[in-house]
Amino acid sequence: MVTYDVTPEQRDAALARLHDVRPGLTAQVVREDYTVVEDPAGPSGVHDGVLQVDRLTPGRTAVVALTVAQSAAMEYYEGLIEQLFVEGLELRGTVPFRTRPLHRFIGEAIATRAEVLSVLHLLDKPDATWEDPEMDRIYEDLRKEFDLTDRYAALELKLRSVQEALELLVDVARDRRLFALEVAITVMILLELVVNVLQLR
Repeated sequence: MVTYDVTPEQRDAALARLHDVRPGLTAQVVREDYTVVEDPAGPSGVHDGVLQVDRLTPGRTAVVALTVAQSAAMEYYEGLIEQLFVEGLELRGTVPFRTRPLHRFIGEAIATRAEVLSVLHLLDKPDATWEDPEMDRIYEDLRKEFDLTDRYAALELKLRSVQEALELLVDVARDRRLFALEVAITVMILLELVVNVLQLR
């Protein structure tokens, strides 16, 4: 949810209403504030972390809102993927015998990756930027300001690393189960041989 020119109290009230309407929404909140200055005489662009424009049209406001929302969503997913990474790799000191939890965890990582792709739309430029060259420049400046491209690439790499590492753990767990099965079969054959020898006596 992006708000424009409202007080923190109004924003919190709107967020509370949203949670009332959609109770399934995550309780985790990532807040990101950004300042835009309207100055017809000054140069447009990002200066010292503040976007300056000659005029703030509704279309330009929408582009700024989209980019700030993408940055906030990125921060949310960075935390989520970091948690996945820690739980999936660092907290699992040994390879479990059962592979079902690992399969479930791989599914969760794949679902998170798909959600990142569908929610952020980082590779899609808003249609409004095609109609206004200044808006297109604003959009590119904001993407650089929030470092969206590099952060997105880092998220993708980390998700892929989690998925590949978990798939490796599944292979190791499967090999361990096969080894245990082979040992069990060998023990059964040996027991059968011992029983046969004892019966011959």
